[in-house]
Amino acid sequence: MSLEDLASKAMAYASKLGARYADIRIEKSVGESFLLENGKVEHVAVGTDEGAGIRALTHGAWGFYATSKLTENDVLKAVELAVKLAKASDTRIREVVRLADVKVVEDKDIVKVKQKPEDYPLEERVKLAKDCDSAMRKTSDRIHKAAVAIGTDRLLKLFHSTEGTRISYDYSKSYIRLEAIAHQIGLTESVGREEGGTGGVERIIEPDPIEISENIAKKAIALLKAPTPSAERLPVILDQDYVALLTHEILGHPSEADRVLGREAAWAGVAWWKGMLYQQVGSEFLNASDDPRIEGGLGYYRYDDEGVPAEEKELIKGGILTNHMHSRETAAIFGVKPNAGMRASSYRFVPLIRMSNTFIKPGDWTFEEMLEDVHRGVYVVGNKIPSIDMRRYNWQISAQWGFMIEKGELTKLLRDVTVAGIAPEFFKSIDAVGKDFQIRPVPSCGKGDPMQGLHVGNGGPHIRGIAIVQGTRST
Repeated sequence: MSLEDLASKAMAYASKLGARYADIRIEKSVGESFLLENGKVEHVAVGTDEGAGIRALTHGAWGFYATSKLTENDVLKAVELAVKLAKASDTRIREVVRLADVKVVEDKDIVKVKQKPEDYPLEERVKLAKDCDSAMRKTSDRIHKAAVAIGTDRLLKLFHSTEGTRISYDYSKSYIRLEAIAHQIGLTESVGREEGGTGGVERIIEPDPIEISENIAKKAIALLKAPTPSAERLPVILDQDYVALLTHEILGHPSEADRVLGREAAWAGVAWWKGMLYQQVGSEFLNASDDPRIEGGLGYYRYDDEGVPAEEKELIKGGILTNHMHSRETAAIFGVKPNAGMRASSYRFVPLIRMSNTFIKPGDWTFEEMLEDVHRGVYVVGNKIPSIDMRRYNWQISAQWGFMIEKGELTKLLRDVTVAGIAPEFFKSIDAVGKDFQIRPVPSCGKGDPMQGLHVGNGGPHIRGIAIVQGTRST
């Protein structure tokens, strides 16, 4: 029996058992990765997995069951258990779950690949990693550690529902992580860079990782001599990498409707703008969206894990909060159209509302124009570690480095830069948004309990606002 026939049979069986709605995700995946540190391969991992996850809805509660065996008997047994769990949970649920209507879809979603990961042998990957390692360590004997991680993933997936939707997926992803750590007595500085996205090996090799390796090693060395900033409230210009993490933590996660409703609160999990739809949350220059359809973005997809066609979710327009990311269930609660926000990290997990490619939209400023208007401020580059409260209202995110801005010019290099702000205050202070838009890869976004790690893309252009800049000591 083909996997398509197996999926169709499973959905027919779910209906027969009394499910008013059910869906199945059948997946086969293979992932390859390795880590090289200071010229030595520390580990190589090749993982394969396959199985099916079934959701069933009978009245007021979901039932979910997953199996790693794709035989007919095992999949149909999993369907029975998913329906049984739904019926058992119904006794404790008073309200009927409503699902917003969607069109029935039959389609294929295949990621375009220039160079297939399977045609890029491990020996060539290791050679590239060693070349990157050499480029970092030859910069100076003060490079204490060089690390290179390369990974590729391919996922084949089927989605079928009792409503008749039938979608097949073929996704490939490739990514590289480079890090240079410089050390001198009493001080350690690290600079890292990630490249990659949905697609083939071209996502690794086209940005020229050897040149990137040289640049980050030089920056790590330079930071050893740089001063830290004093604590001040100043104009700041944030680069695309910093904007990526700020968008992820303070705009993206609070836009997930399950967090807005308080149904999902693990890992700093509620939303600072709960109840603020159609209210001002930022300046007129702030526009933000989530769009899975951006090809090459690490959060790319054309259909989510409910079979809903992807579209741009316009979250903020002219500083006004306009929408959230939705499942079919939360869309029904809010009385809006579902917008393809549901994803799971694998068949083993129930889907959650997740970001895809979430970003601040570009404006019409050049970087030079943004600098010209700043008498004294800080240019903030890269990101390191976020520290946020449960509402994602108060935030503090460290940067890889910074530069003082004095009379419209970049002057001295700064190390251990941290920027802190209050979400609505900072977003309302934005007075300039650049043209230089980028989507950056975020290979591991965690959500849920148990946690599901998922690939997403985040980014935007340079933006300018006002925040507290302070230094933190590295040791």
